[in-house]
Amino acid sequence: MKKDKVMGTKKWFYWVSIGVVLIIIYKLLDNFTGISDWIGNFFSVLAPFIEGILIAYILYMPCKKLEDFLKKRKNKFLKKHARGTSITIVYILVFALIVWFMNVIIPIIASSISDLISNVQNYYNAVVSDSSNLTIAPFIQDNILKPVVDWIQNIDFESLFTIDRIKTYLSSAMGLLRGIINIFIAIICSVYILAQRTRIVRFLNRLAKAMLTEKGYRRFNKYFGQGNNIFFRYLSSQMLDGIVVAVITSIAMSLLGVKYSVLLGTLIGFANLIPYFGAFFGVALAIIITILTGGWQQALIMAIVVIILQQLDANLINPRITSSSLKVSPLLIMFAVTVGGAYFGVLGMFLAAPVFTLIKVIIDDYVNEKNREKDRKDSEEKIEGAEQ
Repeated sequence: MKKDKVMGTKKWFYWVSIGVVLIIIYKLLDNFTGISDWIGNFFSVLAPFIEGILIAYILYMPCKKLEDFLKKRKNKFLKKHARGTSITIVYILVFALIVWFMNVIIPIIASSISDLISNVQNYYNAVVSDSSNLTIAPFIQDNILKPVVDWIQNIDFESLFTIDRIKTYLSSAMGLLRGIINIFIAIICSVYILAQRTRIVRFLNRLAKAMLTEKGYRRFNKYFGQGNNIFFRYLSSQMLDGIVVAVITSIAMSLLGVKYSVLLGTLIGFANLIPYFGAFFGVALAIIITILTGGWQQALIMAIVVIILQQLDANLINPRITSSSLKVSPLLIMFAVTVGGAYFGVLGMFLAAPVFTLIKVIIDDYVNEKNREKDRKDSEEKIEGAEQ
């Protein structure tokens, strides 16, 4: 009885201490804006290193796969230097892909956007003229097409080149220069992280083991492994699937004679990275632009073809790219995307699915553990009751 009282006092003191600490932290951040500014500056200084960690995280899997492949070769040099060779090859391929994208795809997209803005009024007038006999045309013109055209036409290019704007651009150029330096630092950091990843993981493992209880250490290992698996599978599969969708839709639109096919295909591919909502918005915007540039008939044909391609992707291509899904209900994914987008924008919408999947795994384990404990206590009480 005395022991239970002491334990209750300790728990009470523990929770009161946590409450006091949280109140102190809140009051410090609430009353001293300098502290929040200092924290912001601190993270801005660490930004290149955080970016380096993210780059290393994204490129870890291809580097590991290539390293395992090289270790199986008979060449002694490749076996001995498998890690360094794999990192070098992956970075060269990524750099070549970026250069190709910047020199081939970006100019096409930029030219398409410039041409679309210049001719949007002509496209709109042509659509209004061709669709005057359609009953639904006035509703679509007034509520869908006209707002889009007005938004594009209201872009004031002269205001973009005032003295104040030029000063802003110069400041942005300096920021861009700092950004380039940060990217260079991030790349160097990512190379070191990939090269020394075994040591880093071993150190983190030893640190967690020293700081956590045995039960906490087991949970850390379990959820760290599961979290890595979820994020690697999701990020790699979604990015690869987005590229595949962008390529096949661009080719299909080109064959149909759709104007700005590369721009629209790339738009749909990137939008496809966001579960459920992304595909809808990407196709809807592509349909609106195709109506303006090619008319109702071409937009309808394009929409049917793209929807068929997306169904093929959802049922054939995507399941082959990712060996298994996140195993989360569509309702939870839609909820996660909505919450992630509301608080963290497009990036939040993209990362919401794996984050909520990991949270669901942790909650499921907690609920199952508590239910097992409850069932064990109930069975013990039944056994004691039977013995009495």
